[in-house]
Amino acid sequence: MYERPRIAYLDGRLLRTALLAACRSARLEKAELNRINVFPVPDGDTGTNLSLTVEAVHDGLRTLRSDRADEVMAAAAHSALLGARGNCGVMLSLFLLGCARHLEGVARVSVGDLAEALAAGSRQLDGAVQDPVEGTILTVVRETAAAAAEVAARGQRDFAVAVDAILEAATESLARTPDLLPVLAEAGVVDAGAQGFVAMIRGAAGLDAEGREGVAAPTPSRGARERSPIGAAGHSLGSGTRRYCTEILVEGLALPDEDEVRAALADDAEELLVVRSGELMKVHLHTDSPDEAVAYCRTLGTVAAHKAEDMFAQHEAARGAAAGAVRRPVGIVVDSASDLPDAVKRAHGIRTVPLLLIDGDRTLRDGVEIGPEEFYARLAAEGPLPTTSQAPPGDFMEGFRSASTEAEAIVAVLVASSLSGTIRSAESGAELLDGVDVRIVDSKAASILTGLLALKAAELAEGGAAPDEIVAEVERIRRQSGILFTVRTLDRLIASGRVPHFAGWLAGLLGVRPVLGLGGDGTVQSFGKARGTRRARQLMLDKVAAAIPPKAKRVRFGIVHAAAPEVAAEMQEELATRYPGCDILTSPITPVIATHLGLGAWGIAYMLEDRPTARRPSTSHSYVAI
Repeated sequence: MYERPRIAYLDGRLLRTALLAACRSARLEKAELNRINVFPVPDGDTGTNLSLTVEAVHDGLRTLRSDRADEVMAAAAHSALLGARGNCGVMLSLFLLGCARHLEGVARVSVGDLAEALAAGSRQLDGAVQDPVEGTILTVVRETAAAAAEVAARGQRDFAVAVDAILEAATESLARTPDLLPVLAEAGVVDAGAQGFVAMIRGAAGLDAEGREGVAAPTPSRGARERSPIGAAGHSLGSGTRRYCTEILVEGLALPDEDEVRAALADDAEELLVVRSGELMKVHLHTDSPDEAVAYCRTLGTVAAHKAEDMFAQHEAARGAAAGAVRRPVGIVVDSASDLPDAVKRAHGIRTVPLLLIDGDRTLRDGVEIGPEEFYARLAAEGPLPTTSQAPPGDFMEGFRSASTEAEAIVAVLVASSLSGTIRSAESGAELLDGVDVRIVDSKAASILTGLLALKAAELAEGGAAPDEIVAEVERIRRQSGILFTVRTLDRLIASGRVPHFAGWLAGLLGVRPVLGLGGDGTVQSFGKARGTRRARQLMLDKVAAAIPPKAKRVRFGIVHAAAPEVAAEMQEELATRYPGCDILTSPITPVIATHLGLGAWGIAYMLEDRPTARRPSTSHSYVAI
């Protein structure tokens, strides 16, 4: 008698649930994947990289509501590309992109559609790898796709049965990886990236006919969990010779194809992966010259984010953790007032603790339950607005605890204590944690300047700097960096008590726009005023130029705005012309800051990294903070 399938197809709702379950399952494997990560580099970060990648997928799908499977898969692939970290993350994004391209136009996925999509994802991945090695995730993905094709060829139409068979084949393929790759057999482990892939299948396999997810059991481990084989690895860079794991996210309307970019970077690269989707491109490579790779990518479009991790330093840290959890030496935490773009935070694994907006009897987490666009609409409507508050100590405690699963020590770079009680709350949260090393840095800044300082802290951590070194260097750089901002009207500053009502009324009557900034102590100061927007822009550019020595070599900029993208674009073009080759981050102002500045506000931050020469420059140069 014909038995009706329990799950006959996956629509957008079921596919989304399955992918979310897959992401959660992979994150549960983080510590174990770090422990067994001996190939291609024994640096103990596969679990962290995969966890951050699937976290991006999870975030991209969390609020998506679509009944179409193709739209859900496209969103998953796009999010994976934006958040991909490490070999395993970029490989996962390649695989998902191949699946998504095959499913274009497919609203409901059958078992046969799934098998074909897995095959397309496997081909996309195989075609992108420069020097394929068997016994890795490549092998397991290919053999899993082949098993899915066999299931479909047998006429199986029930997803519940098909996915169980696919999972069984994937698990068997994973168990064979040490037979194909001697370094795994020597260490007594399976391939870490492949194990993460199997964990995702296991999570998706727990889905029932009503779309409820089950609890995924951990992947069976090969070898004792109380030790890490990384400590016995003979070569810090594994099978390679290049030192820096480099990743670059490029945005552009006319990006070249992947083959052209691979050819341009191949001479000084190992583990080279290039993936392009529409106006986005992600480049991953191991190189000794990360700055040259970034400079090349700037010729292709806008570099939205880039990072270069010292794999030698990572390996040394992992060796020291041979008897315990394998983690990065230092993790970075910020608050949401940092205005650091999501792409940058994901690239460097920077954790964010959201500040709060109190809206009547509701508490909204800044950037989570309410984002800039929604908040700007409320500003434009001129209705009642939420008040702001620092995150409570418990939120910081949880943020630090989460970060400590990935790092031995935490450096938190937070909004100025002169502007907010955030520092005090973070200190209280840190005191509630036992055994977690937390260093809290008062940035004496806000918005994108805090973000730039946190980015510098992350780069120092990736280069192997100790926590105390990172804190000292961030504080040094802050003393010669600054931020300026202006507002369209003074209404919000008056409402927040920052500007006397009469002064605001007079400025509005005269069309005067103040140029404000943060002093070296983090307090708001006036740096002049100008009549009209154009003169305000020129005044700000002049102030920034006066603060930066003519021969400065290492300066970065941040531009923020509240619903003023045209001004931000003009400022970015002007700064790029004046300071060619410099990093320029652009971001909307987050709601907790925008509520005090109002629509049309914008600002420029500069971060000078050069060290003073023996002869101290005059105060007209940027070694004196503004």
